[in-house]
Amino acid sequence: MSSLTINQPALFFTGNHLIGEGVESATRRAKDLKGIFRDTAALDAMSPDAIVYEVKSFLPVPEGTPGGLYFGITSLYPGKVGDEYFMTKGHFHAARDRAEFYWGLTGEGMLLFMDGQRNVRAEKMSPGSLHYIPGGVAHRVANTGDGLLSFAACWPSDAGHNYGEIAENGFAGRLICIKGFPELVLI
Repeated sequence: MSSLTINQPALFFTGNHLIGEGVESATRRAKDLKGIFRDTAALDAMSPDAIVYEVKSFLPVPEGTPGGLYFGITSLYPGKVGDEYFMTKGHFHAARDRAEFYWGLTGEGMLLFMDGQRNVRAEKMSPGSLHYIPGGVAHRVANTGDGLLSFAACWPSDAGHNYGEIAENGFAGRLICIKGFPELVLI
């Protein structure tokens, strides 16, 4: 007769915290986001070490492994650069046909999508909201609330990230605060 082993999980997420062995952390500060916001003077006036967002990721297989999945939680702080809300850099996937899921954990924000023809749309994010990001679509998130916006993500380990295309050509729309409310403005 064979015996079975029962193990305790090595990874946990509670609320907006991801903890456990193998969790990686990345912090994006104002100085890391040059070229993302249109008001460069407002960005330059900020402390270069101001934290805009933090990412905790669990990457259980090497990048590029077919059939693997990654999991992460992003915490995006409230704030603005000029009239634009704090936002993530935004990216396409390097393997363009790879999709992704985001879901809201805390706070309020908007998920921006841009397809290959530069058509832009947005979806509101809130605790419990679930967002499917199809392959071939760039995506970024903006915090439109007064508190921390946290969201979880699950994506294929062979998706990769293409930040260069957004850095070079920008997003075709911006989320601007107009009279206290977020408005998607095409550029």
